[in-house]
Amino acid sequence: MQGKLANPGPLGLAGFAFTTWMLSMINAGWYTSAGMGLVLVLAMAYGGTAQLVAGVLEYRRGNTFGTVAFFSYGAFWWSFALFAHYFGAQVPAAFVGWYLFVWGIFTFYMWIATFRTNMALQLVFLALWLTFVLLAIGSWGLTAMTTVGGYVGLITAILAFYLSAAEVINEAFGRMVLPVGPFSPKPVEPPAQSA
Repeated sequence: MQGKLANPGPLGLAGFAFTTWMLSMINAGWYTSAGMGLVLVLAMAYGGTAQLVAGVLEYRRGNTFGTVAFFSYGAFWWSFALFAHYFGAQVPAAFVGWYLFVWGIFTFYMWIATFRTNMALQLVFLALWLTFVLLAIGSWGLTAMTTVGGYVGLITAILAFYLSAAEVINEAFGRMVLPVGPFSPKPVEPPAQSA
């Protein structure tokens, strides 16, 4: 008999949140791009790899959403790290904007899928979608939007950290300690038919 499988979601969310926080501090202007080396290493070691591992584990659990989300954003962090390290100076900013915008499209439809999950996850994906769109606009020339996108990225990271913590703490205590909110109002039950 197979035992209960652990929830890989908190691991993937933590890897995502940590890396997003570090990059967003640079995008928001808190630190210069001199800190990018640390972000790139973190993107590969935690943001990328932890999410890829979480994606494999979500696949094992039969969770399509978790598999697609963690594999995709793990691959995002790996692609970002490799691009920034090897090709960053060679690629026009406008083309980088399209890279970010397409990730925004992906994030938008993943956000729609969260409508059948909890409110905390909905907020993570909404904030992430806005982050990608703002960073894309910043790359297309309205550079102030990069700073705004950095701040929205910080909010995204906080929301992801919260959800990761909630899933770990709630499971450890066996009850709701940190609320994540219902996914939607309960459906109205049809009236009972009389005999």
